[in-house]
Amino acid sequence: MSDAIPLVRATELEKVYAQPGHVPVRAVDNITLEVQSGEFTAVAGPSGSGKTTLLNLIGGLDRPTGGQVTVAGQHLGELSRTELAAFRLNNLGFIFQAFNLIPVLTAEENAEFILLLQGLPKGERRARVAQELAELGITADMMRRRPAKLSGGQQQRVAIARALVARPKLILADEPTGNLDSTSGARLLDKMRDLSERTGITFLFSTHDPMIIERARRLVTLRDGRIISDKTRR
Repeated sequence: MSDAIPLVRATELEKVYAQPGHVPVRAVDNITLEVQSGEFTAVAGPSGSGKTTLLNLIGGLDRPTGGQVTVAGQHLGELSRTELAAFRLNNLGFIFQAFNLIPVLTAEENAEFILLLQGLPKGERRARVAQELAELGITADMMRRRPAKLSGGQQQRVAIARALVARPKLILADEPTGNLDSTSGARLLDKMRDLSERTGITFLFSTHDPMIIERARRLVTLRDGRIISDKTRR
């Protein structure tokens, strides 16, 4: 590990799901992990290994049962819901498997939404969004469509543009290539890695995709909620 202060520090992190009448499920089991600024890291493992849960805890979308998460020097457990939402808005980007696009907004408006919340001027918002969507293969016609009128792959690209356009410190990506063909997926991953190298944005992926695993500078492997391997490539 570098001597630099990590962007992400998860310490003895645990997440247990308990339901009456069921055996508690330990989705994340005593994980300690540090991620430095600018890393391009994949978290891999079989289904049910805790990958998505770990990303949700790091992103403050879920609260841990035990342990703590610090991102950009901020202990997330100290923040109220309102403070946590503001922290995510200004520091984190998310790419979800389910897209989470707003159905009543167009593709352009969905990609622009974070910038609107951040208070950027309209001209700057529109210019940045148009460039990002165009680079991801979303045409001017597609930009005016609502999510229901877009294919799964097109919706995925809009969701990715929404995460990239705000240039957050950390992007958490849960299977971001799941709805893309191999050519589009490879092009997108190369763009992300180039962006990380040029701007220092940190990417943390949850994935089964061999293309992501091959491109990752660091590969963290989970099994049954625990880290079983953590390898950095030169």
